[in-house]
Amino acid sequence: MPTEIVTTDDLREFKIELLKEFKQLLAAHHGQPFKKWLKSWEVRELLNISPGTLQNLRINGTLPFTKVGGVIFYDSEDIRKMMKENLVQNRFEFRRGR
Repeated sequence: MPTEIVTTDDLREFKIELLKEFKQLLAAHHGQPFKKWLKSWEVRELLNISPGTLQNLRINGTLPFTKVGGVIFYDSEDIRKMMKENLVQNRFEFRRGR
């Protein structure tokens, strides 16, 4: 088995390549760790909502879900879409002279 010497330049180049790949992965997931399917407790923690609020989102069809063997799962993409569709933009008008 041939021996290969690794130089500090090789290590520096490897580091740069590795960091570039990490940045691409983070950008693809908007800086959030990717998990396709989330359980109810994870969604409640992510959105900081109560079990009742999550149930209301399911009942009124705002947030689609899948139920497997009594466990409810939510697609992380559906959560992202729901948040984007319910985005509220406030526009404050400052009136001068009041």
